[in-house]
Amino acid sequence: MNFDFSEDQKLLKEQVSKFLSDNCSLDVARDILESDKCYSEEVWRGLVELGLTGTAIPEEYGGLGLGALELCVVAEELGRAAAPVPFSSSVYLGTEAIVKYGTNSQKEKWLPKLSSGELISTFALPETNSEPTEKNIKTTFSNGKINGKKLPVADGSYADIAIVVVKNTDNDDIALAITELASENVKRKQISTLDPSRDHAEIIFENSEAEIMDIGDEGWGAVDTILNSAAVLMAFEQIGGAEASLNMAKEYALDRYAFGRQIGSYQAIKHKLADMYVKIELARSNSYYGAMMLNDGGADLKIAAAASRVAATDAYNYAAQESIQTHGGIGFTWEADTQFFYRRSQVLGLALGSSITWKNKLVNQLEEKNIS
Repeated sequence: MNFDFSEDQKLLKEQVSKFLSDNCSLDVARDILESDKCYSEEVWRGLVELGLTGTAIPEEYGGLGLGALELCVVAEELGRAAAPVPFSSSVYLGTEAIVKYGTNSQKEKWLPKLSSGELISTFALPETNSEPTEKNIKTTFSNGKINGKKLPVADGSYADIAIVVVKNTDNDDIALAITELASENVKRKQISTLDPSRDHAEIIFENSEAEIMDIGDEGWGAVDTILNSAAVLMAFEQIGGAEASLNMAKEYALDRYAFGRQIGSYQAIKHKLADMYVKIELARSNSYYGAMMLNDGGADLKIAAAASRVAATDAYNYAAQESIQTHGGIGFTWEADTQFFYRRSQVLGLALGSSITWKNKLVNQLEEKNIS
């Protein structure tokens, strides 16, 4: 059985890597941190021109008509560059939600604009600092209107549309609704996080017009489906960032001398680098399986998504922290580039729910499988 990507997918990976290396150095992320910008419009425009925002959108709606595997290779390169763009919220979550659960008219209206980069979407799920669950969703949908608050919403300060997780008062069940965020009935407030290169906002809906999506009777199951899909894609982004952290640490360890020797020749540094590598390879193994399940609609997707998420979060957090440690005192300074991957690792680690939440999901899914 071949778990590797195809030649075409590897070629796509190379093209994205070349574009990002030419146009999205860490200086771009630094510029976002040191300015009032929410994201890099130049990098985003380039990704749009490459057609990447329409990677998994069907051709009939203006997309490339590719699939999950292609999104995985794109995600890895975006993570490697710590790209300050709204790709994860708009593509992994917002666009994929419409592809999966949009009505025909909603797909015809929104997907071409998302594919062309005319619009940016986001996914609005949490409402407090607590983990969102089926029972604590308070935002309501009634008579074509949304009322409630979502916090935090990734890229919510500037996204054009949002897929909002709501409680439908008609049947008291969980539903998904599409709303335009430029409405005067929508209030947005930017909030600060550890990684300012990824915007987050509080969004308040006050009788905001919205359209309900077609999730049938799935309820919270539709939310889980969207999160499982995004978990695999984000795992690849985390692997890319973790590898970049490892490479940065390795290069510094070979260049830096202490007591007449490369610091990379000391056993303590060797162990750090080796442990980083092992965790990354474990995450990659889990994520490749997750990608296969996602692409094929496999029965083990829930298990594979949770395993991918847990392993990739652990690998990225560890690699980003140990890269700083390898750099020593300079690694903690504002001038050091190690900060970008540490910041991103922390934000991505919470983007779809905490590591503890995904560990619990993994345990529960394994228990259910063993019982059945």
